[in-house]
Amino acid sequence: MANLHTHFAGIHSPNPFWLASAPPTDKAYNVNRAFEAGWGGVVWKTLGEAGPALVNVNGPRYGALLSPDRHLLGFNNIELITDRDLEINLTEIIQIKRDWPDRAMVVSIMVPCEESSWKAILARVEDTGCDAVELNFGCPHGMSERGMGAAVGQVPEYIEMVTAWCKHYSKLPVIVKLTPNITDIRLAARAAKKGGADAVSLINTINSIMGVDPATLTMSPSTGGKGSHGGYCGPAVKPIALNMVAEIGRDPQTADLPISGIGGIGNWRDALDFIALGAGTVQVCTAAMVYGFKIVQEMKDGLSNYMDEMGFTSLDAIRGKALASVSEWRYLNLNHISKAIINQATCIQCGRCHIACEDTSHQAISASKNGLRHFEIKEDECVGCNLCAVVCPVPQCITLRDLVPGEKDMRTGKTVTAEHADWTTHPNNPMRLNREFMA
Repeated sequence: MANLHTHFAGIHSPNPFWLASAPPTDKAYNVNRAFEAGWGGVVWKTLGEAGPALVNVNGPRYGALLSPDRHLLGFNNIELITDRDLEINLTEIIQIKRDWPDRAMVVSIMVPCEESSWKAILARVEDTGCDAVELNFGCPHGMSERGMGAAVGQVPEYIEMVTAWCKHYSKLPVIVKLTPNITDIRLAARAAKKGGADAVSLINTINSIMGVDPATLTMSPSTGGKGSHGGYCGPAVKPIALNMVAEIGRDPQTADLPISGIGGIGNWRDALDFIALGAGTVQVCTAAMVYGFKIVQEMKDGLSNYMDEMGFTSLDAIRGKALASVSEWRYLNLNHISKAIINQATCIQCGRCHIACEDTSHQAISASKNGLRHFEIKEDECVGCNLCAVVCPVPQCITLRDLVPGEKDMRTGKTVTAEHADWTTHPNNPMRLNREFMA
């Protein structure tokens, strides 16, 4: 049986599935339900300074991008950090950790960028018995306007400075949560490491506006006629998150920095993608808010079954294994040739592949044969771009095959050879001579 037990930056949990710092981890009631459902850990919703609680809007906080059949594609929120009293949160965290000692309890924190503020809250959080703290340097709305959240995460020098304060004033593992609203995520990760971070988590939400109400021509959603940009998350941000996770995993300066992956994770396959690209744990928010806490059961079973089928006994056998296949464009082998194939047995003759290729690509799909509606690949025109497979509504009806040495490319007339298999040294590679300069 596959072992899902996770060791992450000194934190132990029975599985890698954690709930991210967000509304689902706002109070003991939610977290108890989550642990009962089987989550391996939670990151408690971000705590701030003691004193008057922040005030959230009493109106629409969420917006969504939906498919025509109302499946959620993207999710937007303008909610701030916890608006509950700090004392109540700390008391509940103490009790939860006592009741669930085997689960990971990480506490997210965010206070003004002043050393005394971080020192004060760290001491109080550490007294709860939690396993680690997560520094929220990612929130893109509301808090960033007050000099916190993404306002810190967008400045590497601030990341390093605050992380160093936290490592100085606390013995707990420090996880730095990074903002995607930045040009180069590697700079932020390097700064966190320089400050002594034990791990990073990413991505936090992306700046976004969901749309406009056509009846009033005002931003939607809005409260009292006005709205604010919010944080975008959900399935639509997963590719962005995967790229940033991989960038940190591939960077020689941060390759050994543990990563907790966040962004669009809704099932075990999503989790596998993050783990294979270097994540040690995965954090979930949107999917739990849409489908409830019990989705973790499918996540655990699915990942465990996959590992059993593949012969993997631990997550270490998967973690980071896909990183070696991630490359810069200039290193791609331009001698490689693929061609599309249409499985006639499963083709439903809808014609979407033909329209897409005829109108916007390479006119490489014929639409008739012997006077009948019939779609076939014209190999003398196909460049293997994969557009037809993307638009096809039937899974695996259109696939790509790689030409092997000895085959002739009908489009170029050239015969595929095994010579110069390493494109990075091929004399025809236009980037070869510039590689040293570009590096």
